[in-house]
Amino acid sequence: MTDPVRSCILTRERATPRHLVRLALAPDGTILPDVRAKAPGRGAWIGVTRAELETAIAKGKLRGALARAFKTGEIAIPDDLPARIAAALERNALDRLGLEARAGTLTTGTDRIVTAARSGQVRALYHAADAGEDGARKLAQAWRVGSDREGSDVRGLALPLPRTILSLALGRENVVHIALTDRAAAMRVSEALDRWLHFIGFETLIGPRRDTSPEASTAPCETASQGASAHRPGMSGDEASPAATVHEEFE
Repeated sequence: MTDPVRSCILTRERATPRHLVRLALAPDGTILPDVRAKAPGRGAWIGVTRAELETAIAKGKLRGALARAFKTGEIAIPDDLPARIAAALERNALDRLGLEARAGTLTTGTDRIVTAARSGQVRALYHAADAGEDGARKLAQAWRVGSDREGSDVRGLALPLPRTILSLALGRENVVHIALTDRAAAMRVSEALDRWLHFIGFETLIGPRRDTSPEASTAPCETASQGASAHRPGMSGDEASPAATVHEEFE
């Protein structure tokens, strides 16, 4: 079944809802993030980064776009709306990781991940922000061996989260490395992380994101000159980012 397509109210670019952020209108007229798209009533969708959203708010463009989307001028935009969206997206991504941990589709621990990687079971690989380079390099090598891509530059993605936060989210001790061993689970996690990382401008902060999926090995890497806003995940045509190929290949 094909996902519905929505338009970003600020850029008019089109994407599926799983690559956008929904804004909802509360009964008192306050605009609130609805990252899981569960709130009743009309919604408005955005696909911009936090920096772009802050600029749109400062210039009054968001208010005008929301007024047109909700067909009312009686709206209140919280001063901390960008921070609320970032926090909600981060929580949604961490909740998804926690759900996969409880479902048994997620593996932690260097030795267990090495074993899974060498046997070709790893579908996605992530590291805490404070993970050691040696450990990450060891896992990447095992992953390349298990996926028959020795000599390539495939490696996991270091998330902008320390091990303490990942440990709390997964309900486990000292979570430094995370591997997804189920194809569908890897897609679900990738989608949740991609929305959050795109919004906070993660590509701009550290350079282009690298695809963490062996299935996406045929996708070209984004060059540094393309940047975060040059390719929005899920956008139509040639605008799909390398990270979005995780979704495409898993489907």
